[in-house]
Amino acid sequence: MAHSGETQERTTCCIVGGGPAGMMLGLLLARAGVRVTVLEKHRDFLRDFRGDTVHPSTLRLLDELGLGARFAALPAGRLDEMRIRIGTSTVTLADFRRMPGRTPHKYIAMVPQWDFLDLLAEAAAAEPTFTLRRSTAVTGLTTLSDGRVTGVRLTDEHGTAGELAADLVVACDGRGSVVARAAGLRQNPYEVPMDVWQVRVPAPAPDSAHSGRVLGYFGDGQVAVTMDRGDWFQTSYLIKKGTDAELRRQDVSVLRERLGLLFGWGAETTAAIASWDDVKMLDVTMGRLPRWYTDGLLCIGDAAHTMSPVGGVGVNLAVQDAVATARLLAGPLLHGRVQEADLARVQKRRALPMAVTQKSQLAEHDLLIRPALDGTLDRVPLPMRLTRRFPLLQGIGAYVGGMGVRPEHAPQFARRAPAAPVSGRRPAA
Repeated sequence: MAHSGETQERTTCCIVGGGPAGMMLGLLLARAGVRVTVLEKHRDFLRDFRGDTVHPSTLRLLDELGLGARFAALPAGRLDEMRIRIGTSTVTLADFRRMPGRTPHKYIAMVPQWDFLDLLAEAAAAEPTFTLRRSTAVTGLTTLSDGRVTGVRLTDEHGTAGELAADLVVACDGRGSVVARAAGLRQNPYEVPMDVWQVRVPAPAPDSAHSGRVLGYFGDGQVAVTMDRGDWFQTSYLIKKGTDAELRRQDVSVLRERLGLLFGWGAETTAAIASWDDVKMLDVTMGRLPRWYTDGLLCIGDAAHTMSPVGGVGVNLAVQDAVATARLLAGPLLHGRVQEADLARVQKRRALPMAVTQKSQLAEHDLLIRPALDGTLDRVPLPMRLTRRFPLLQGIGAYVGGMGVRPEHAPQFARRAPAAPVSGRRPAA
């Protein structure tokens, strides 16, 4: 029951978090006719250094949903290759142009996440059973005496406390999930060797060595990765875990000089890093929930399994979780109470892709990142030398990274004929 002074409403499925997983799940369930409410704590989707990579598996999904043309009309870059340099040796780990199979999307699209989310929000808004509530923060859960989750406690855009009752709550609120914590669900963490500094610098004159590529540098105690975003470079500089405060006691010119030397950038490019305020720090964590659900509640995406930033696959894995969730739960949501067995099926379906991806990321931590930061990486590891000798492996690596294990197709109930692009549309600043 709502407390005095609170408001209470009801929906069939309450999705907490308007990120890629939450918005995709909301769209799919609404297309099935499920009454769904997405709660997003921010008033818009405009945030820097979110996952902006849209992989081939998600591009295929957008086609199946009839949104491919609209997505293609968004300002975007394309990444065709992922390369790393160790000392003087450069190796292509993945070449998306060599991907096996008939997918028309043999590249990674680089699109600001807010554009991607606005696209999903617009498509979902066309469905009569969909509601998006912005500036609404979830503060806790409502439960029955037997522990079943029956909804959420929230604070709306006016600061008014309330409750939203739901047949099912789905936590899509990312790493450090408020909902998972309120339900007493805790991830088993993995040790990670790094945190990440994130900066953006203007692109120098056109450079064929960087165009359309991800370029990483490993060695001499340093790891840095830069992605071509057209007129700017999205750049990550890795530091040993827990050393951020100590390193920021140096002048920021040290970072400028290091990036300049690593990537061949002149002072006119690195000058964009004017102070430490321009350097955002990602506190890297990694882990998984042993159990993604409890009666009345399901966690997906980073709320269930926090991924390393390695490979930029977290967003796309979360989207795949959302697709499987919609396909498996739309029926139970439409026809009655969702049972714990239904929620268990979602975890069973998505556990293998999650586990394989995390194992791959942990292997890259041990093979590349940890020794590079320790200054002991002095040659290209054997598995990566093989990609140079057998270029076919570059396409296989691209497929594994771009499509993933067990990629999901849009359920039939969510498919639509291709929608025409909206000309001249730009998200609000």
